[in-house]
Amino acid sequence: RVSRQILAHRMLMKISAAITSYRDDRSRRVLLVNTLYALGATGLLALLLVLFRAAFRRLDALAERRLKYHIQRLEARSHQLVQAQQLIAALHGLLKFFGVLSVLAALYLYLNFVLGLYPWTRPLALGLVEIFLDPIRALALGLVGALPNLAFLAIVALLTRYALKIIRLYFAGIEHGTIRLGGFDREWALPTYKIGRWLIIAFALVVAYPYIPGSSSEAFKGVSIFLGVVFSLGSSSVIANLIAGYAMIYRRAFKIGDRIMVKDLTGDVTHIRLMVTHLRTVKNEEIVVPNSEILNSHVVNYSTLARSHGLILHTSVAIGYETPWRQVEAMLITAADRTTGLMKEPAPFVRELALGEFAVTYELNAYCDEPQMMGPLNSAMHQNILEVFNEYGVQIMTPAYEGDPESPKVVPKEQWF
Repeated sequence: RVSRQILAHRMLMKISAAITSYRDDRSRRVLLVNTLYALGATGLLALLLVLFRAAFRRLDALAERRLKYHIQRLEARSHQLVQAQQLIAALHGLLKFFGVLSVLAALYLYLNFVLGLYPWTRPLALGLVEIFLDPIRALALGLVGALPNLAFLAIVALLTRYALKIIRLYFAGIEHGTIRLGGFDREWALPTYKIGRWLIIAFALVVAYPYIPGSSSEAFKGVSIFLGVVFSLGSSSVIANLIAGYAMIYRRAFKIGDRIMVKDLTGDVTHIRLMVTHLRTVKNEEIVVPNSEILNSHVVNYSTLARSHGLILHTSVAIGYETPWRQVEAMLITAADRTTGLMKEPAPFVRELALGEFAVTYELNAYCDEPQMMGPLNSAMHQNILEVFNEYGVQIMTPAYEGDPESPKVVPKEQWF
């Protein structure tokens, strides 16, 4: 309901004002003045940044000086549950956050002002708020849209957690002997629980994967493929040791406390882990052996039959043909009987191993039920063999033989000490 003449006059005024404003904004005088404003704003920004830095440093030092005593008292009252250093670090982090927030606010005001001074950058200044708010708005809308999937993931996580608790209680009962399964050793309970735990977690991940926000995007798929390739290339030895660890557990080759020998390594088993096994030698050295190496080697277990059947300790001596074999056997048996720690039943016995060119090789075998005492018992048995043979004047042959000496190489009893 406006006449054409009035409407045309109105449009003419708007167009004229727009043209005038366009020309004024691009005039040399206005551009020069706006540039001076921009330089002044830049100087003011630099000054504000310096002031912010100094102010927050003083505020940080003041807060630490004022609150440090109270934080230390809180630490003492909580019996070290609350760490003073952690609280002080959190306070510094909070002040730093507010410092960064203040700097960002100053930068936003600076950019909005400076970009608005020039006609070419004015649209960017008007959309500066949108540049910062659009990502936040997108994240908020994405979060609202993903709420049903997040609820599903929460339910899956809750069910998985309680399933793990149930099987943990079940295998704990097996481990403590309250639940018995035929043919299932108690030592298998914890490793089997770990296998079951990984299977349940893997199944939960398979069920939950389609509901993870962004799982259908190409970027997510690319990252998954990349991680899978890296894991498969870099973990072949890790997987081999892991599988070997479980294979050893179910093979029942040894358990913690057993004395074993793997290749040329001998020691007591202190820890059996999924990747490695720890041995402690008689020299109190710790040896870490990869499980894959144990699985691919023969294992000698000195403890398996020691307590039920006895472990046979053996040593050999070479005695000349002039000494009757019955006397040598009797002396070796006597030396074994004198050794404290060896079992009386089964009784020790002697074997003639070889008829050499200059001597007969005898082997003394005696039983013990403590594998950890192998070293001391062998040493004591050798001492008693030397003493018995010296008592009866029987010479133990040396490795190289050239002829019989004028007198036997024995130590008289009066020279033993």
